[in-house]
Amino acid sequence: MATNQETSANAETAETAEGIKSQEMLLNMGPQHPSTHGVLRLVLTLEGETIVDCTPVIGYLHRGMEKIFENRTYMQGIRYTDNSDYLSPMLCEIAYVGAVEQLMGLEPPERAQYIRLLVGEMQRIGSHLVFVGTYLLDLGAFTPVLWGFRDREGMMELFEALAGSRFTVNYLRVGGVLHDFPRGWLRMCEAWLDTLEKNMVELEGLITGNEIFEARTQGVGFIDAPQAIAYGLTGPTTYRCARKVIASPAIKCVCRKFTRAFACAALPSTRCLLVPFPLACRSPCALHAEKPTSPSKTAVASMATTWSAMEASIPGA
Repeated sequence: MATNQETSANAETAETAEGIKSQEMLLNMGPQHPSTHGVLRLVLTLEGETIVDCTPVIGYLHRGMEKIFENRTYMQGIRYTDNSDYLSPMLCEIAYVGAVEQLMGLEPPERAQYIRLLVGEMQRIGSHLVFVGTYLLDLGAFTPVLWGFRDREGMMELFEALAGSRFTVNYLRVGGVLHDFPRGWLRMCEAWLDTLEKNMVELEGLITGNEIFEARTQGVGFIDAPQAIAYGLTGPTTYRCARKVIASPAIKCVCRKFTRAFACAALPSTRCLLVPFPLACRSPCALHAEKPTSPSKTAVASMATTWSAMEASIPGA
């Protein structure tokens, strides 16, 4: 890489039509830059105020997790994944325990899989609220970040009621989850989703069609579909590259399907949320019993029927 070369070796002198000489300058951006949170270093080549070249230097996110995992059991490693992405700790746990389960050939109980998907979708929504708010803050709008964190707070309170922690949740387990929903948790989740839907309509009206927002985003940093594939981009970035039509502003939360399914399915009072696992957390919780009782076939079929009905009732789901 050219990052360690002398500035004089990289600098080039250019002469404009007016006879004014200008010299390119190397500017080190990061990794201490607050906007990148220490995870990325950029070596920029500037010509006046124009960036003519950019060399990314990666590798500043290494926190020694891989080495820590070498000295931890599978169960003990779950807690460390919460810090790998501080906006999506629940999703990081899902990826970690899913990898271990795949290696061990374990399949979590049906109800535990539903719970994972529900909390994962909630985490994704919370992460996107932070993204939208901070993105608009960078563009000069202050209100969206306040609204985004306001709505995210409801999700954080639900996680605290479920796992005992707002941030480092440590909720998932290899083979299932730590415990079931507390009494009344699903009703609180429904109420939060109802409020979120209304607030998203307001946020949509604040952003979409805003002259300042469109002027500072349209045609800036354009990436077409072939470029996105070549660079390995994923998620909303690639999705928008391949689509010309803007999606409907109506919020169709996947979470709502699952809360309805849990509320309507006739599950037995004794629920299995963790498969037998020798390295399981030594907890007095009854869910870690040696011989857990699995949901009946009738309950599983009822949940599947409710799920299909909910999908059919939501347009565009």
